[in-house]
Amino acid sequence: MDTTASGPDLLKQLPPPLSAEQIVALNQPKADLHTTRDYEWNGWTFEVPPGVFLPGWTSRMIHERLLDGRIEVRGRRYGAMGAGLGVEAVAAGVRGAREIYAIDVHPESVAATARHYERLVGRREGTALIPVVGDVFGGLPEGVQLDVVTFNPPAVSQTVSDDPDIVRNVCVGAPLLAKFFTQINERDLLAPGGEVFVIVSNTADLHTIIQHALDQGFTPEIDHLHDWQDGVLTFLFRLTRGGRA
Repeated sequence: MDTTASGPDLLKQLPPPLSAEQIVALNQPKADLHTTRDYEWNGWTFEVPPGVFLPGWTSRMIHERLLDGRIEVRGRRYGAMGAGLGVEAVAAGVRGAREIYAIDVHPESVAATARHYERLVGRREGTALIPVVGDVFGGLPEGVQLDVVTFNPPAVSQTVSDDPDIVRNVCVGAPLLAKFFTQINERDLLAPGGEVFVIVSNTADLHTIIQHALDQGFTPEIDHLHDWQDGVLTFLFRLTRGGRA
């Protein structure tokens, strides 16, 4: 596919979801979600409380880009949607983001993020962490605008478990992205020149998700495409309002 395409031209090229059987097989949850675990990345160790998800390889695509500046947050207002364990918030704090809104519907994840940030980043002049508990952007203070938003959503299109914690982290599906893009648009959350980065694979309904973005006035392009050689294609989309910033 043409990875330089954007907007409606990109939409036409997106692959359909894998079969339901493949999606379920590829997303079998681990049995340790309700235990305390450890996660290590970049020389940092994070304690993972029960119910908080361990970041996977797709999340690391965002972590690495935040830390090295490929997704630039230095001096900018950053929204880490689905903050989870808090690795994005820590990376953004080390990079020097002006404000970091760590947003998650799961209170325990937001609390874990705040603890890890305090321990690994601490208080730095010109950088502030704002923990936010809420459904998508529902907990964000009125009037806030963001320069950068990242999201690795639970967009898998098939239900892989009846455990609500697993559903919350894996398979809410395309409707969550519809709410995400709609709220950014209707609440005018993206500052002029702002960027939204979303990771989605063909275990999700890519066409529906990107159509939602187009309907809300976003211009999507492919920032990175990773082929896992098992049928899964993971897209890191960069979205702007009205064209490339």
